[in-house]
Amino acid sequence: MGSGTVPVTPVLGAVVVLLLVVAAAVVRLGGFARHWAVITAGARGAAQLLLVSLIITSVVRWPWLVAAFIVVMFAVAARTAGRRITRNRTWWWGAVPIAAGVAPVAGVLLASRAVPLTGLVLIPLIGQLIGGALTATGLAGRRLLDELAQRRGEVEAALSLGLSERDSRLEIARPVAGTALVPALDQTRTVGMVTLPGAFVGMLLGGASPIQAGAVQLFVLVGLLAVEAVAIAAVLEIVARGLVTRPAAHQA
Repeated sequence: MGSGTVPVTPVLGAVVVLLLVVAAAVVRLGGFARHWAVITAGARGAAQLLLVSLIITSVVRWPWLVAAFIVVMFAVAARTAGRRITRNRTWWWGAVPIAAGVAPVAGVLLASRAVPLTGLVLIPLIGQLIGGALTATGLAGRRLLDELAQRRGEVEAALSLGLSERDSRLEIARPVAGTALVPALDQTRTVGMVTLPGAFVGMLLGGASPIQAGAVQLFVLVGLLAVEAVAIAAVLEIVARGLVTRPAAHQA
């Protein structure tokens, strides 16, 4: 217990269940969402974390299994981000911004050997980068397509002035693309003052010194900024080129 490790006990499980019930009750009383969505999300999260914990315990010893696990994380993130943006067949373009953002940062991480190249380190670090890219891609894609749908007349006006389709869409989409980076910016600006993110807390609980935990957390935050900035730029280009679309019913 000297390392600060949180013991997994029935009391901890009971507290988690209580908090989930409270969240569901508030949602139902407030009437702003489905309470069953909260309950199923919590149950799904518990099941997935249990499964992932068991898988990670098995794969960390084998580099090829670590690589396979990271590929699976990427595939799930790509589908999730793509389906958040659109429900038609163009959703698969959601994989491009995630890959464009994560690959260079992960490459620097591996080439520099700034952290131990073990499964227990690489899986959570690269997983956080993929998660950040997922969030930025989904937010940017939805926001840009919404903006273009609402201001379709301005796009057509730009076309009538002789701009290409890409440039016409960029004129409308570019000014709002940066809103998808706001969560990452806020998290970085307030780290240590308002919130203590997961990597920092996890390392402290695992017995690392505050300096070690802070250095790793700084890498994660700056890495996320780079990943999400590249992902948003890629989404902007994809949307401007008309590679991601929505069904006509969603464009109205």
